[in-house]
Amino acid sequence: MNYIGIIIYFIIFGSAALAIAKESKEADTLSADLIVKKTIQASYYSGADGRAQVSMTMKDSQGRKRKRRFTILRRNVTEQPGGDQQFYVYFHRPADVNKTVFMVWKKVKQDDDRWLYLPALDLVKRIAASDERTSFVGSDFFYEDVSGRGFDEDTHTLVETTKNYYVVENRPIDPKSVEFASYKAWIHRKTFLPVKIEYFNKMNEKYRIYEVLKVTTVQGYPTIAQARMKDLRTKSETLIAYSGVKYDIGLPEEIFTERYLRNPPRKYLR
Repeated sequence: MNYIGIIIYFIIFGSAALAIAKESKEADTLSADLIVKKTIQASYYSGADGRAQVSMTMKDSQGRKRKRRFTILRRNVTEQPGGDQQFYVYFHRPADVNKTVFMVWKKVKQDDDRWLYLPALDLVKRIAASDERTSFVGSDFFYEDVSGRGFDEDTHTLVETTKNYYVVENRPIDPKSVEFASYKAWIHRKTFLPVKIEYFNKMNEKYRIYEVLKVTTVQGYPTIAQARMKDLRTKSETLIAYSGVKYDIGLPEEIFTERYLRNPPRKYLR
């Protein structure tokens, strides 16, 4: 390599190395709060709205399985990251829950509004905010796992940074409002998706584990394709798989109203 070549080499590769070093340094200096905000954004706010077909398999301690299939529609109310959202969950199978609808107006600064439509009774039921951490349709997931937990409901501490993950410990600001004492999340450093979450009770015993099993990229957004929730107390687990994921499909605001609980928007549920 001649003299000019050496200069060009250092200009190109030296600059790239500096850029990588700068990016790495910035990643290492992120605060726990910023990491959690990025995680909430990556997990629940990709695109202006979205749709997914969901297959859920619940297995009890004796290996017996039950399955659910439903569609989730999600709309961001504002363009502000981490703002209010609306969710519409329509159940297709099994037959005893067909046409059941669960709807959430997620409100960052106050309690969510939640509705459950039961077609067999033609009944719309309001679900109390205190039910957020109870089973979602009999699975090991909670209602709050579906719509997300608010950033301001916990304190966040970065306890470890590894080559691939940020490890963040979260403790509830109001311990009486939840069943856990803390939970620890392993957050992927590039995608900011939480790949594992462990929940601990007041005896500091681990009793619940969430694990991501597969991630794909949809329209440029890293997207969870398969995940599992285990309850170590009951020895049960629930596997959840997402398919047909699409973002920015232009969901009308009117879909997320009580009128559409009895009249589902079939165009968006196929």
